[in-house]
Amino acid sequence: GGCERSDVKFQLCFSSDSSPLICLSLKLAPTYSKLEITNAFMVCVSKRMIFEGTLKITPDIAERFESDDLTFSFRTIRVWLKRDSGQYWPSIYHTVSSPCSCMSYHHDSRRIFIGQDNGAVVEFLISEDFNKMNHVKTYPAHQNRVSDMVFSLESEWVVSTGHDKSVSWMCTQSGSMLGRHYFTAWASCLQYDHETQHAFVGDYSGQITLLKLEKQTYSTITTLKGHEGALWWDPVQRLLFSGASDHSVIMWDIGGRKGRTLLLQGHHERVQALRYLQLTRQLVSCSADGGMAVWNMDTQREEAPQWLDSDSCQKCEQPFFWNIKQMWDTKTLGLRQHHCRKCGKAVCGKCSSKRSTFPIMGFEFPVRVCDACFDTIKEEDRTPLATFHEGKHNIAHMDMDPSRGLMVTCGSDRIVKVNNSSLIVPACVIVFTLMPIQALRISTFQHYCQIIHEENNW
Repeated sequence: GGCERSDVKFQLCFSSDSSPLICLSLKLAPTYSKLEITNAFMVCVSKRMIFEGTLKITPDIAERFESDDLTFSFRTIRVWLKRDSGQYWPSIYHTVSSPCSCMSYHHDSRRIFIGQDNGAVVEFLISEDFNKMNHVKTYPAHQNRVSDMVFSLESEWVVSTGHDKSVSWMCTQSGSMLGRHYFTAWASCLQYDHETQHAFVGDYSGQITLLKLEKQTYSTITTLKGHEGALWWDPVQRLLFSGASDHSVIMWDIGGRKGRTLLLQGHHERVQALRYLQLTRQLVSCSADGGMAVWNMDTQREEAPQWLDSDSCQKCEQPFFWNIKQMWDTKTLGLRQHHCRKCGKAVCGKCSSKRSTFPIMGFEFPVRVCDACFDTIKEEDRTPLATFHEGKHNIAHMDMDPSRGLMVTCGSDRIVKVNNSSLIVPACVIVFTLMPIQALRISTFQHYCQIIHEENNW
């Protein structure tokens, strides 16, 4: 989205077709004297080529710039088509009035929605040959930058969140505002269930709010506290995944209606991108340091216990340093409090001197456990349930196209990468003999994959 100084963020969106790719391009401010392209900026989204490009912007070191001068913004929309020569060339170049902050593209209807820094959402319709783009409507969605956006063809709504601390939903047929809900902090991320019209909105205060949207009203279903960051919603299993700055991922079992949550810890930095692959039952998470984790969610996992409160060690009964009375009575110094990650008991450092992994609870790295729990962990309990990979650059956004085996990552280091996702997530090949492959619909394909997964447990 719109960026300042060296904090550059790219957002890239795959098209379902193998040829066109829609992306946001960069427009430099006049104060920049040099634009250096270190690699060919050819976005080749195909099975035969992998793209890795770097855009580097360097001001003239002989001049001094004020901080306000070192700004640039995304103001253009480009559609790149693959020519007969095998290269990608821009077929559409469109300039908008305000910097672009987010984008939503619907392939079947060829409708693209652009969120802007001024709070507006602009809708365009792309021609069948991808050589022309016509303006359809401009929606006055927010009073500040649009942070995230989803278009629903089923309800003909565009749902968006913004830095004016609100979520709004508008009718794309009439262009009118249907409703708005305000939060106590900036709304940062959004997921939407097209069938039930439920919206999941994360904000900077660490809350995830679940809203039921109606045409002229809404209702607040629940609020999940203690997490903020990236969101991903799986409508089939009705699971919500959230990533945050505490380096962890939480799975919220919304469909189970039992308040079940699973904690996944395997990153060293803030988790900024999530994707759940329904076919293989795997969760892909990316962090700010470039770490990528693939979690096996098709296995029995246990919830991490709640940490217990106590004024003394629940193993040796030595007082903690705030327990003045017991310290005076026993004439001993207070100890620092720790918690065992396996049982949740409050223990001192002497009673929890050992470390161990425990993947069934989501701890892929060694964590503190009490001595009693350490003795109960068997060697087979330490078998990893996740694989880790290195993206080799800061990852702020990530998208995947499993059907073509492609993954795109981009970040504030001004690098956009399109990688072969089969190197990270092995492809699942299924041969059907029930009907001709020409007559197989996507919905039918997903249905049979669900049956095969349940009956064969893979």
